[in-house]
Amino acid sequence: MDGFDLLILGFMLPAIRAALHLSPEQAGALVTWTLVGAVVGGIGFGLLSDRFGRVRVLTWTIAVFALFTGLCAVARGFSDLLFYRTMAGVGLGGEFGIGMALAAEACPPRERARFSSYVALGWQAGVLGAALLTPLLLPFLGWRGMFALGLAPALVAFVMRRTLSEPETFVRRTPERIGFAERIKALFGDAHSIKSSAALFVLCSIQNFGYYGIMIWMPTFLCAKLGFSLTRSGMWTAVTVLGMMAGVWCFGQLADRVGRKPTFVLYQIGAAVTVVLYARLTQPASMLWAGAVMGAFVNGMVGGYGALLSELYPTRARATAQNVLWNAGRAVGGLGPLVVGAIASRYSYPVAISTLAALYVLDIAATIFLVSERKGHALD
Repeated sequence: MDGFDLLILGFMLPAIRAALHLSPEQAGALVTWTLVGAVVGGIGFGLLSDRFGRVRVLTWTIAVFALFTGLCAVARGFSDLLFYRTMAGVGLGGEFGIGMALAAEACPPRERARFSSYVALGWQAGVLGAALLTPLLLPFLGWRGMFALGLAPALVAFVMRRTLSEPETFVRRTPERIGFAERIKALFGDAHSIKSSAALFVLCSIQNFGYYGIMIWMPTFLCAKLGFSLTRSGMWTAVTVLGMMAGVWCFGQLADRVGRKPTFVLYQIGAAVTVVLYARLTQPASMLWAGAVMGAFVNGMVGGYGALLSELYPTRARATAQNVLWNAGRAVGGLGPLVVGAIASRYSYPVAISTLAALYVLDIAATIFLVSERKGHALD
């Protein structure tokens, strides 16, 4: 539902702009402030999860996300819609890191990357659903009806809270009642943690920047370059998302077999090469398959962050590390649509997308020199 909600906003912006008489800057702010809320919620809920439990706090985040997404359906203007989107982002931001920590602590060490990739596939399934269903449902439900669908996760939160228990790894650590400051310190307390946190900040920033920069603008890119309709651009975007899903799944399989660092470097090289090639294509058929390949590399890496972050930080601060570093990266990544849009308006969409390749070179350096390999290690 997180992935579904975020991508349908890109498809619905023209309808929302027309209904509420929004300027292009106001429409862009709806995306940006959703991500701002996600950063705030990610940090806050991550700290709470390490104190009160994975399952309990995860249900809180889902409830906040569902409530304020549903309220977007009754927004009367820009101000209240911006508030609802920001608060929905607060709930959305907490879910990634807590969910990843929960999965990592509940699975065997030899399968940790695979489990993390399965969680990441949930997001991609939502994005795929948005790409396929929004062009079909939007004409009938309208943008308000699409937001109303966001109430559905509230039921999931209720069922989850009643049926899931905390993982044993976390339960064994509950006597460690350390404060919020000590949890944050675990990210920067010594040379090793500083190096790891710096590396993960770079990786998470580039991951989010590339993903949002490409996915938010892809429907517009296809419409402008190839003259696609909303339905057809949705189909092309869906193929790219299918490539992303294949990439995420393969990342988990590879990372559990050959290691985290080699798999990240392989994908980073693939991302740098494919975004340049994709931006140069002009034929619809070639852009279709190339979009799937680009998606596999650009977003396949998200399948490995849950395992990598979980292994580099202790249980007492695991969800804090997941959410602080991922959402700090998301804060930087939130600039992706703005930067890509600015470069595209000054030069062109191909130039804007090609510039992302330079970021993946920085990604490779951070992975090689700063990331420690902990494949198969038991969690501290």
